[in-house]
Amino acid sequence: MMRAALALSCALLAGSTAQAETIFVSDEAGTCVYAIDAADVGKSQCVEVGKRPRGLVASPDGKRLYVAVSNDNRIAIVDVASRKVLRTLQSGPDPETFAISPDERFVYVANEDDSLMSVIDVAANRMVREVEVGGEPEGTAVSPDGRMVVQASEATSMAHVIDAASGKVAANLLVDTRPRYVAFTPDGRRFWVASEVRGTVAVFDSSSLKLLGTIDFEAAKLSDGIIQPVGIRFTRDGRRAFVALGRGKRVVEVDPQTLQIRRAWPVGLRAWNLALSGDEKRIYTADGLDGTMTIIDLEKDETRAIKLGGKPWGIEVVQ
Repeated sequence: MMRAALALSCALLAGSTAQAETIFVSDEAGTCVYAIDAADVGKSQCVEVGKRPRGLVASPDGKRLYVAVSNDNRIAIVDVASRKVLRTLQSGPDPETFAISPDERFVYVANEDDSLMSVIDVAANRMVREVEVGGEPEGTAVSPDGRMVVQASEATSMAHVIDAASGKVAANLLVDTRPRYVAFTPDGRRFWVASEVRGTVAVFDSSSLKLLGTIDFEAAKLSDGIIQPVGIRFTRDGRRAFVALGRGKRVVEVDPQTLQIRRAWPVGLRAWNLALSGDEKRIYTADGLDGTMTIIDLEKDETRAIKLGGKPWGIEVVQ
């Protein structure tokens, strides 16, 4: 009897953990970040953050959600439990993408209008450094060890490698046209740069900064639409990678070792960004021009769309 009760208790605990998962989706056409219950995706709440929210990043412990509020020139910090804005950070003009250092001391923000990457001290709420980069910076990532920041610039087709401690640009790496997203592999040994217009992802070695290969989604003819690779996510073990193809209306799985395309799923129009569920069994996409969120069930190989309205932009899953 005791064993049965313990088993039931564990099952209930596992169920409550799954139900606690929340999907956050920013609506760049409004002032909301939608908080969606993963256990009941028809249930959502508008978290008011300010004008034109775009980039979303969860804190390392999952207790806070950082939001780039582009038209208000700030980063809002939302308490995940209460879904209230705790405070805001002055980010410089028009923040869009950003990254958080592993210790959550600094936020690295792409200021698209000024060709700068701003470094914000979170505790002090002040800008401690501005790093000059190429035109229209978008796509920001920090290495898992916190030592390297990579900032893409759309107008110059470059990935700028920046020493986090000094703020100095260590290298300017040429990539294909209009890079918009950067992601490090979980072990930090590689970083991927997605180039929207050319339809490719370049893969670099983090130590040597040498190009290891290029994934050409355009050549793969995955869609009749415009192929626009932007968002990239890896599973925690680094064995699977997923890329959102924007107006191509697809999410693609890529083998991180061979860089070969494994399979693809249909999603909504202008799916720029995606996120993985905590158990890594589902992918969620923000479909900007359909006003939807698509759910991909990786085990069942099925998809379905949830109507949100507005223009979904960023997406993050927090437990």
